[in-house]
Amino acid sequence: MHPAGFLRISALSTATSVANPQQNALAIESALVSFQSSDIVVLPELCLSGYTCGELFLQDRLLDACLEALRRLAPLVGQQLVVVGLPLGVAGRLYNVAAVLGSGGVLGLVPKTHLPNYSEFYEARWFHSGAEADFDSVQIEGIGEVPFGTDLLFRCGKATVGVEICEDLWVPIPPSSEQALAGANVLLNLSASNETIAKANYRKQLVTMQSGKCIAAYAYSSAGPSESTTDLVFGGHCLIAENGSLLGESKRIGTGLEIDKKTAESSVVSFTTSDIDLDRLDRDRRAFQTMHQRADRSSLDYRVVPFELAVNPGSLCRFIDPHPFVPGTQEQLHERCAEIFEIQCAALAKRIGRMPENTPLSIGVSGGLDSTLALMVAVQMCKRAGWPPMRIIGMTMPGFGTTKQSKSNAIELMKHLGVTSQEIDIRDNCFETFRSLAHRPFGVSLEGLNSTTLQTKLEKLPAENRHDLVFENVQARMRTMLLMNRGFVLGTGDMSEQALGWCTYNADHMSMYNVNTSVPKTLVKFLVRYIAEHVATKDVREILIDIVQTPITPELLPLSSDQSVLQTTEDTIGPYELHDFFLYHMVRGGATPSKIQMLAEQARFDRPYTIDQIRETLQVFYKRFFASQYKRSCVPDGPKVGSVSLSPRGDWRMPSDADAEAWIADLK
Repeated sequence: MHPAGFLRISALSTATSVANPQQNALAIESALVSFQSSDIVVLPELCLSGYTCGELFLQDRLLDACLEALRRLAPLVGQQLVVVGLPLGVAGRLYNVAAVLGSGGVLGLVPKTHLPNYSEFYEARWFHSGAEADFDSVQIEGIGEVPFGTDLLFRCGKATVGVEICEDLWVPIPPSSEQALAGANVLLNLSASNETIAKANYRKQLVTMQSGKCIAAYAYSSAGPSESTTDLVFGGHCLIAENGSLLGESKRIGTGLEIDKKTAESSVVSFTTSDIDLDRLDRDRRAFQTMHQRADRSSLDYRVVPFELAVNPGSLCRFIDPHPFVPGTQEQLHERCAEIFEIQCAALAKRIGRMPENTPLSIGVSGGLDSTLALMVAVQMCKRAGWPPMRIIGMTMPGFGTTKQSKSNAIELMKHLGVTSQEIDIRDNCFETFRSLAHRPFGVSLEGLNSTTLQTKLEKLPAENRHDLVFENVQARMRTMLLMNRGFVLGTGDMSEQALGWCTYNADHMSMYNVNTSVPKTLVKFLVRYIAEHVATKDVREILIDIVQTPITPELLPLSSDQSVLQTTEDTIGPYELHDFFLYHMVRGGATPSKIQMLAEQARFDRPYTIDQIRETLQVFYKRFFASQYKRSCVPDGPKVGSVSLSPRGDWRMPSDADAEAWIADLK
């Protein structure tokens, strides 16, 4: 088990020699050599005998040979959990069981509960349900007394393992559901599921959904094409899911798994391996408490069998998504952006619908990503509601740091969208505010200057001298004051800015409604691009693409003498792709800072970062996140669009004076 709380599971299908347990044990033994780094290995149903033995299941020789094979395998398994299937005769009844091997022996035998006896399945002809067993252990020669029953769980540290077999998953209330309620967070399924048209997709949905319903990992291993093909073909489908997400899937018959000489001679026909995040599962179970709300708990009395695992501190066998808020494929991204845009439009329509008729909707349009997204939502909302776009008052308010490009994009965008456009240069108002406050911007005296000459003077300052919070805040608050005096203000700030407190209190921090409130920065540009490609007209599209390609900057500090930007947000606080990565894993996953750093070191971001860069940016994130809660405690209303939200009324309640020291110490 990985020290950071990851458990490695392999689901694999081995070559089957039907009715030849010794040969099957040799194949499994050979396969296990390649999976020594896995904490848990789950193999198919009845893999020691073969699922397709038919009447041979009633032959003593087959049953005895299976026990001989079990006695051969058990001593080979040390600090690992290996689960194999076999038929087991007990007191005149035959059971389809999963033998759980570990610590050099057989830790337990879990019988199948639900026996299919329809269509191509005929299991009730030979087997009895484990639910009918009236004993709780079995004496096996050469192995000893072994716990037996459907009430067994297996535990090592943070991992509690439940086992079910094939059809158990397909019933309305699978045994794994009861196991999860009793504490199992790793669920294993030994299966022999044949391939028919479209069955694989349904099987995948079952596995993924069960993992989500149980807030658990679910590993599924099915018999492969070396089973008898007298009437059926088994595909060797292996799956691993975690809390509703599919982490791994093997090839199968129908998706590239071919039966050839090489396949026949190989001990492993198909497999998938993935690392399970036990810490995150534990956090989610604590957070989503409805899974524990059950009045009748009488059936949750389970026996727990301990087992041991080796410590494996190596690299993870798991894809670490560098952009967890952004879908990985174009199809998924298109679908996600379309859905978010619809949610934003619907949310704004409802809020505006409660305002007095013809109430103007004012929005500051800077030519940046966030304000562009909010403006496009407002325009689309008006279009669908049958309201004229002129109802929107778009205000561009150039200040001391506004570039020609952003100003031009803002003006042209409003022109092509048909909204009411207004330009107010805020420099004179800000200059008078500096004078009233007796403030010397960057140490420069205002005596004998006006706003124009002040800007000229400031543009000559060295870059290292450009630090003046009052200078920035006055501009931000001046813009908000002008907006507020125009009408209902639509906010533009995104969730990443809320997390970092990258907004001026009672300035861009405040509005009457904010459609971007739970949209992370790394997703904003994809939303704007989606709107450009699928919603906007040609003229608007060109402007939107230019905005997407413009570096992110608040434009609050003076430009250089050649009118270039000397203040970019990411140069000041660090890359947004890192901050959004940190935000997701802290808020959604509940991960510790040291674990987040470890995950970030293994993720492949758009550009490479050193360990020191990751650690330093992570420290900035935690310090700013804790220090900025007072801003988040009074943010405007706005719609939740994803699984992460910082709304103080919904997802994130936190004291404004909480101390970040314990989190910072974890990094040290």
